[in-house]
Amino acid sequence: MKKGQIIEGTVERMDFPNRGIVACEEGVCTVKNALPGQKVRAAVNKARNGRYEGRLLEVIQPSPAETGSPCPHFGSCGGCTYLSFPYEESLKIKEGQVRRLLAPVLEKQDGECLFETAKASPVVFGYRNKMEFTFGDEVKDGPLSLGMHKRGSFYDIVSVTDCQIVEEDYRKILRCVRDYFEELQGQGVDVSFYHRLRHTGYLRHLVVRRASKTGEILLALVTTSQVPGQKAKASVLSGQPEGNSGSYEQGAAVEQGVQENGKTSEGGRREREILDGLKGRLLALPLDGEIVGILHVRNDSAADVVQSDETAVLYGRDYFYEELLGLRFKISLFSFFQTNSLGAELLYSTARAYISDYIESSGRTTDETARGTAEKTGQEENVEPVQGKIVYDLYSGTGTIAQLMAPVAKKVIGVEIVEEAVEAARKNAELNSLHNCEFIAGDVLKVLDGIAEKPDVIILDPPRDGVHPKALTKIIDYGVEHILYISCKASSLARDLEVFLARGYEAVKCVAIDQFPWTAGVEVVCSLSKLHSR
Repeated sequence: MKKGQIIEGTVERMDFPNRGIVACEEGVCTVKNALPGQKVRAAVNKARNGRYEGRLLEVIQPSPAETGSPCPHFGSCGGCTYLSFPYEESLKIKEGQVRRLLAPVLEKQDGECLFETAKASPVVFGYRNKMEFTFGDEVKDGPLSLGMHKRGSFYDIVSVTDCQIVEEDYRKILRCVRDYFEELQGQGVDVSFYHRLRHTGYLRHLVVRRASKTGEILLALVTTSQVPGQKAKASVLSGQPEGNSGSYEQGAAVEQGVQENGKTSEGGRREREILDGLKGRLLALPLDGEIVGILHVRNDSAADVVQSDETAVLYGRDYFYEELLGLRFKISLFSFFQTNSLGAELLYSTARAYISDYIESSGRTTDETARGTAEKTGQEENVEPVQGKIVYDLYSGTGTIAQLMAPVAKKVIGVEIVEEAVEAARKNAELNSLHNCEFIAGDVLKVLDGIAEKPDVIILDPPRDGVHPKALTKIIDYGVEHILYISCKASSLARDLEVFLARGYEAVKCVAIDQFPWTAGVEVVCSLSKLHSR
């Protein structure tokens, strides 16, 4: 095979996360998004050292396992991967991917690792509690779109008005917002979407967060500071944000619609009318849940990311509440929280059970007082207390895992680099009357040296890239008997496991948990024990 060559073949399997392994007459080629069993046509775009990668051109023949997709956007939208397969089949594919990734590592240890059957999400449709929709067009100079990136495209946006992995409230909100701005455009109002190449335009993203348990909804319209009808600011054209020049809530800056003499500018009045009109439309929607907050976020970053230079509350509050395993969590717009609430309960229950298994195997007994505390927070199932023990929850986010462990530990110390998440974790612990949690803001690599209390158990839930190599060395140097690793990227886990095994640990138990049905993502929980403790 050579670069530019067109090949045809059948997909033998799909490796993590979305790499179809295509067998053809010329050899084997990796083709992204080619599904197991499909006969495909692809163009070779990389040929190096006997390894070949191709770009999917056409599915000549579907897989015998495919039964059709319930979503009209499947194939064009880049969100879902396995929606044309029965759910049970997609779960088997993900489990196989994780097993193939970890097998070469686990074969190097003497002890056997129990690899459990993959656990299915409790709900497979309408499960997401957060969506970041993007404004754009599906084809160049086409009508306004609001939705997800088109598969394989950086610029084209598909209006996912019938997306199946969210509840109907999301679809109603998306249609409402898109139709509203389409109407304004039809009336000659300049509310174009942000062009990533030209760095001009107003509309960027719509963020929708909806709690599965409480039904509370938080919305945010993300725009540039290019007030509709006004020319772009130099900072946007150059791709460099100027930063805040005043409080958005007080309206102190010209670009926020207020002149220096305190009078509202024409552009500011126009924008306020637009935002008020959108707020009215949203609040009039017949929804199953309840809108508790509508925000306006300004973002002048040249990058295609959802972030805030300034945020204003248009209605209600800037947070909502969700519940997990008997605990209540206050969540802001940018707080990290698992996107599948019911799946998160399964994930954290599994993590808790793995720690319980370790404690039981170590000969520790149940403390009735600690168990009573656990029962009050809905944690009575599969719980053994880490009586008198210090637990580190590293990469703790908003402290969900820490708070689930707190009732059965002497103390839990969470470390998280995002300060907003740490502040949310502290407030959530107070909300749940958990007084043995401490949350520290900072990089795990830098913070560990300053913590006086040494851990007995360590829980790791790192970002997709895994644990920084230097931080990993510090974590292993504690020499704790048990480490629990929760991974959202199995390839990063496989890499880090190599280091753990080389430094005297063994994987005891492992399981894949489907937090993201139909997509290429999967969570993995792995229990590690120090060799001499077994």
